[in-house]
Amino acid sequence: QIRLVESGGASVQAGGSLRLSCRSSTDIILNYCMAWFRQAPGNEREGLATLDSDGTTTYTASAKGRFSISKDNAKYTLYLQMNDLKPEDTAMYYCAAAPVCVGYDWDAYSYWGQGTQVTVSS
Repeated sequence: QIRLVESGGASVQAGGSLRLSCRSSTDIILNYCMAWFRQAPGNEREGLATLDSDGTTTYTASAKGRFSISKDNAKYTLYLQMNDLKPEDTAMYYCAAAPVCVGYDWDAYSYWGQGTQVTVSS
């Protein structure tokens, strides 16, 4: 059974940093497109970054320059390093997996974690 489990969310002050983790129960992380999304209350789920199996990364405007996606294949773990956090980054953060990278269309992602909460105070 494929499971994705996020961790690392916390309450931090503006300007701080966090590293989110997403551990996979199988080696899906080796061959699938992995991504990070977030959703704030009242907002649609928003894509942040993707990491293809060949190491290619993409970032949306919300993430570019402050967030970095990476993975440790040996640990079956995906990461999202977030720096210079702002109150508008407050949201539930999700990792997801898709057979191929097709951008940030939710429907393309077959597997989702349960989310980890990030709260940024000013």
